[in-house]
Amino acid sequence: MAIINWTSQALADLEAIGDFIARDAPSFAQVFVERVFQAVERLENFPRSGRIVPEFGQEDIREIIFGSYRIVYLVREDEVNILTVFHSSRLLRLSDLVNETAE
Repeated sequence: MAIINWTSQALADLEAIGDFIARDAPSFAQVFVERVFQAVERLENFPRSGRIVPEFGQEDIREIIFGSYRIVYLVREDEVNILTVFHSSRLLRLSDLVNETAE
């Protein structure tokens, strides 16, 4: 079973997305954020279940597609580090990914 770690960047991304959604639909924003956390929890048992991020082609950088959003994560042995959450219409750059874990 893998340990899930959220980087501060990924948490900030998710908070910004939640705030954006909440401008029009506060109750949906809360549900959306909860469902993102639920989707990520599945990685505890299946850390390599997401697809390899096509922009990088590296076995250890993967993503879950969640609606219109991409949840990008790094797999390390028994750890999964959530790197970023962003809208799929945005371009993903290597500089968007950080390797520090949230407390």
